[in-house]
Amino acid sequence: MLSHSTRRWLAGLSVAGAFVAASATPAAAAGSQIKLGLYFGDTTIATNSDGKIERSTIYSSAPTVLHDVTVRYDFSDLAGKVTVSEAEDAGNTCTTPSAYVLLCTDPFDVDVDEWGSSAIFEVQLKTTAKAQDGDAGTLKVTMTAAGYDPVSHDAKVRVGESVDLAAGPEVKASAAPGKTFTAPATVSNAGGAAAKGPVAIFYNDYGMNAAKHYSNCTYVGDELRTCQFDEEVPVGSTFSASLPYVLGADSYAPGAKYGEIVWMTRSEFEDFQSYLDHYDVTIGEPGTDGTLALTALPSKATAQGFQADPQPENNGTIVRVDVTGKNGTDLEALGTSLTGKAGTTVKATVGLRNNGPATLDYNRAGSSVTYLTFDVPQGTTAVLVPENCLTRNGDNWGEPGEPGHRNYFCYFGSLLKAGESDMLDFALRIDKVVANATGLVKINATCQCDGGFTRDLNPANDTAKVVVNAAPGGNGGQGDGGQGGGDGGTLPITGSNTALIAGVGALLLAAGAAGYVVSRRRKTRFVA
Repeated sequence: MLSHSTRRWLAGLSVAGAFVAASATPAAAAGSQIKLGLYFGDTTIATNSDGKIERSTIYSSAPTVLHDVTVRYDFSDLAGKVTVSEAEDAGNTCTTPSAYVLLCTDPFDVDVDEWGSSAIFEVQLKTTAKAQDGDAGTLKVTMTAAGYDPVSHDAKVRVGESVDLAAGPEVKASAAPGKTFTAPATVSNAGGAAAKGPVAIFYNDYGMNAAKHYSNCTYVGDELRTCQFDEEVPVGSTFSASLPYVLGADSYAPGAKYGEIVWMTRSEFEDFQSYLDHYDVTIGEPGTDGTLALTALPSKATAQGFQADPQPENNGTIVRVDVTGKNGTDLEALGTSLTGKAGTTVKATVGLRNNGPATLDYNRAGSSVTYLTFDVPQGTTAVLVPENCLTRNGDNWGEPGEPGHRNYFCYFGSLLKAGESDMLDFALRIDKVVANATGLVKINATCQCDGGFTRDLNPANDTAKVVVNAAPGGNGGQGDGGQGGGDGGTLPITGSNTALIAGVGALLLAAGAAGYVVSRRRKTRFVA
C-alpha cells in the first residue's frame, strides 16, 4: 500500500501544475450540465505474486449524488493472462455475467464532486499460471449511474518478471537553516530477477532544497522529484547514491523536516508517468550537473519486457533532518476599515501575514497553519462567507460558507511562506450605520484540531479590528484602507464565494509506487 508521504508528494505536484481529470467520453445527465469522468490506472503485475489492488476513480464537474452505480471490468483482452476479481473486504456486490467480465454494484448512493472519489470498487488484478513476462492487454472499465450516460476508460495492463526492490534503512541528518547536508538513496534487490534501471520517487518537505541538479533526475525549482538510474541491481545486492541538499534559510528551528524515497521498477514508473500525464502533472525538468550514479555497497551477495514488484510494502524509506538553532515566526492578524451607507454591501478582507523569519509548513500533516476567528461588526450582516469559514457554538459546528452568523471560525492552507499573506473576503451588508462598529479578527485561535501555530514570536499582534463607519459625504461604500490594507468598497453580489480551500480538506492525492490510486482527505479536482 502506498505510504502517506508519497501521497503528499503529489499534493506538492498539484501546486506546480493543476490536476485535470478527464474521460474520453464524459457523461452528462439529461437536462443537466453535470459531467462525470472515470479513471483507472495503467498497471504492471509481477508473475507468481498476489497481484495488485486497484480502484476506479469517479469525478463530477459539480457535487452530486449518484444512484445505482455499477462499474463493469471487461478483461477479455487479457484472457488467460490476468484475472480481475473483487478485492477482499471491498464491500461491493460483484458478479461475473461472463467469463471475462466483472460487474460491481455499490449498494449505497455515491457522493462525488470535482475533487473525485476513489475509495470504491476495489478489485484485485492477478496473473494466471500461464502468464509470461511481456504479456499485455487492455482492461476496459465502464461506469453507469441512474440518469447519466455510461462513461469509460481503457487501462493498459502488463505482466512483468518479479523484482523485489527494498529501500534502505531510515536516514537521519541534521543542519541549521541555510546549511548543507547529505542523505543517501539506497536500494536492495531482495529477490526475483535483476532490477534493470530502478527509479526513485522523492517527497521532501519544503526547504529540503537540492544542492545539485543531476541530468538523470527531475526538479521543480530546487525540489527534487525523481531520479532514473541505468545501473542494474542484481539479486542480493545493495546500491546507493549520495544526494546533497541545502536547508532553506527560512526553515523553522528547532524542528524537523522529513522526506521519503520510494523505489519503483522502470515499468512501474512508466505506469506512474501515465497516471501523471492523465492529470496533466509534470515531474519537473532534468538538471545539468552531470549524472547521479548508483554505487554497489558491500553485501552478502553481490529481462525481459517488463518488471514489477511483488512486495511494494518495503519500497519506501524515511529521511529525517533535525533543524538546529532558533528560527521562529511572527504571524500578524490583518483587519480593515470600511465605510458605507445603510443598505450597501462592502467587502471586508481579513487574514494574516507571516512576518518571518521562518516559513510554516504543515503539509506533511495536511493541517492548517493557524485558525482565525472573526466577530462580525455590529449593524452588519455577513451575506457572503468564504467556504473555509464556518460558525461554531461549543461542539456544534455550522455549514461551511453559511451566511448570517455573528461569529466565524476559519482555517487556512498548510504552507505559509515568510513574507506572504493569506486573506479571506467577507461581504458585509450594512443594515444600520453604527459609529465605529467594530469586529474582531483573532489568529492562532484555540481549537481541538490538527495543526494550528502556538509559538508566535509576537502574540501582541495576533488580533486586529474590522471597523465600519458611515461613508463621508453620504457617498457610501468607499473603503479607506486600514489595518492590513482592506479595500472596503462596494461588493456586487453575483454568487457564492469561490475562494480556494487549501488546508483542512484540501488536495491530497494518492498514487504511485506500485500503481495504486488511493485518496485520503485531499483529492484531485475535476475540470470538465
